[in-house]
Parts: sequence; structure tokens; C-alpha cells
Amino acid sequence: MHTLLLRLKGPMQSWGVQSLFTVRDTGREPSKSGVIGLLCAALGRPRTAPLDDLVRMRMGVRVDREGRVEMDYHTAMNVLKASGGIKETEVSRRYYLADAAFLVGLESGDLDLLRQLHDALHDPVWPLYLGRKAFVPGEPVWLEDGLREGEDLLHALQTYPYIGLEPAPERVRVAIEDENGEIVRPDTPVSFAERTFAPRRVRMDFIPTSPVRKEVA
Repeated sequence: MHTLLLRLKGPMQSWGVQSLFTVRDTGREPSKSGVIGLLCAALGRPRTAPLDDLVRMRMGVRVDREGRVEMDYHTAMNVLKASGGIKETEVSRRYYLADAAFLVGLESGDLDLLRQLHDALHDPVWPLYLGRKAFVPGEPVWLEDGLREGEDLLHALQTYPYIGLEPAPERVRVAIEDENGEIVRPDTPVSFAERTFAPRRVRMDFIPTSPVRKEVA
């Protein structure tokens, strides 16, 4: 197996998986649908494109900085009502993560696909954002050494240097896709055009923090 690593780090991120009407939630780590959407933007794939090759990849997230859940209000004007007619003003509550940092790993036996994705993240077709178009990455998503040939998902997440703020904690949380996991997440995209999603299972664990990489002058 091989693993592609992404850095999702920024002042604001939002990874909702169960938003309803005027309340828009965020998960505590990136959703699979959000990460695949980001990859589709890098590749220039439209919403109607098949997702099978991307969905098959196994995803893991290392939480180097948990961030804080914050909320803001959005006001929309002239909103169509389900019952017909137009509502002049609609206020929604939108939650997001502030100052979070994640190392996302995508595991696949298809090295050519991972190479294609690595290249696309370096030179994306469309702009990349962290869950919402207003939430741009604070640092590049692309990691020069992010393509880990011959490394499985957990090993790549365990050994890649810490990307959060120093001092680093002794251990960090990881969310690993696992068919036997106790947590169910409804965030595997079936179609972005039709906004349909399937469930997947995830397990939570903690791993020792890898040393921070020191730059050589």
C-alpha cells in the first residue's frame, strides 16, 4: 500500500456532515466528502464526474491541533420557501473550527492515482478551500514529501513530523477509517451533483507525536 499526505491547516475550517436547514454544523476533523471535494477541485473534476476511484481510498486524519468550535450568523435575502413564495430574510447559524491543523492520509494500492493527486495538489485546476469557499488554507495543502510510497496509512500518520504549534503534545488523536470501527460517519460521497452520501465506519485512537522537523540553515 501507498499513502498520500495532505496538510489542512488554516484560521477557519468547516466540515459539516449533518447540516439541516438554518443550522450548519462542523465535525471536529475533516470529512471524507470534504477531502474528496478538495481533490476534485485540484483535478478539475466537475460535480457530475464519477467518484469511485477516490472513494475507494482509505482515509485517516491526525489531529495535530484540535482548534476551537466557533459560530457566526449569516443573513440571506429573498429566500425561496418550500411551501412557495419568498421569505425576505433568513438567518442561519454556521459553525466552524478556528486554528485547527490536520494531517490527512489517503491510502491506496494505486500508486499512479496517488501520483496524479500529488501533482494536482501542487498545481490545482480550481482553488482549494477548507470546507467553505471563504476558508482558504493558511499553508499549502500539498506537501513536497507527502507521497509515501510503500507506507501504509497508519505508519505514514505515525512517522510524519508534527505540523501543529510548538510545544507539541505528547500524543495526538487520529481518526482512521475502519470497517470494524464503532463510529459511523455519513460522509462518503456517492454523487456531488445529487448530494447523496453513504456511511462509513471510523475508529478513534491516540498515537505518540512525531518530532517537529527542524529546518537546516
